[in-house]
Amino acid sequence: MKETGIKKKSTMSFLKNEGALVALVVLVVINVAWQKGTFLQPENLLNILSQSSYVGIIALGMTLVIIGGGIDLSVGSIASLVATFSILTLNKVGDEPKATIAAAAVAICLGAVVGFINGFVITWGRIAPFIATLAGLIAFRSIALAVTDARQITTASKHFGALSQNGLPLPLKNGAGNPLQVVWPIIAFLLLAFVASWILNKTVYGRRLIATGANEQAAVFSGISTDRVKWTMYTILGICCGIAALFKGAQLSSVSASSLGQYFELDAIAAAVIGGTALSGGRGQVWKTVVGVLILGIINNMLNLSGINSNWQGCFKGVIILLAVLLQRGTTKK
Repeated sequence: MKETGIKKKSTMSFLKNEGALVALVVLVVINVAWQKGTFLQPENLLNILSQSSYVGIIALGMTLVIIGGGIDLSVGSIASLVATFSILTLNKVGDEPKATIAAAAVAICLGAVVGFINGFVITWGRIAPFIATLAGLIAFRSIALAVTDARQITTASKHFGALSQNGLPLPLKNGAGNPLQVVWPIIAFLLLAFVASWILNKTVYGRRLIATGANEQAAVFSGISTDRVKWTMYTILGICCGIAALFKGAQLSSVSASSLGQYFELDAIAAAVIGGTALSGGRGQVWKTVVGVLILGIINNMLNLSGINSNWQGCFKGVIILLAVLLQRGTTKK
């Protein structure tokens, strides 16, 4: 009986630590069997990575925030606000190469400023992150709607569109005979994952972030400026939102303030949680969030290729996310 109990604990521990990876493997196997000759096509895999990269970039910053004991519901609205001002800047500057550089600068700087504002409101006002960022969710999108008069704004800049459509070529071709490439959003997502992992695991700030999320009072007694930790983590998330918004705006060559970034916050939080980041704070890994992003991407791809009515896709997606989290957590019963 004791040996059985040990094996059960070992299995539960494995599922708790590696459940996201198990869920990813299961999804891949299902899709390989179901979409024979389609799923593993390089073109399809690159499409999954490309479509996942926008939310994935935000999920990296969200992982740091959740590990630090926070949450941010405003990231979709931040993306809408940033993309709006980026394209407005692009259209105002006029000269395409300089305009694209200006739009990128505005996206990153504005994202950082808005992220810092969230952190400042939370620390200075001693407001719960859920409430503070819920206010941001409403306010930031409202600003974008007011600035654009709730209209879609567009750009014809080829240089701007190249940010999302071009990339590093591969020695492969799609069905039409055109060369495949790893687009810049995918490259940015992977590079930022390395940076976020380095920050979390190799820096003093990363250790302070984990300590703050695990037990803020103990962190304060240890001499850690937890307010500074929070300002920084929300600023980092704001920068991630700025980068994602820049690429998303470039992909569409337009911005509709009412729709761009919708549900980004839910997908980013879901990716982090599926990857094992504890909502209570103090625990999580960046690369497991990457796995969570891939799980969501494969789910979206699977539902789209299945031809399921779009009105039902959210329901199926929610069920699969819950199953993935349950698999990762194992059972909490003792």
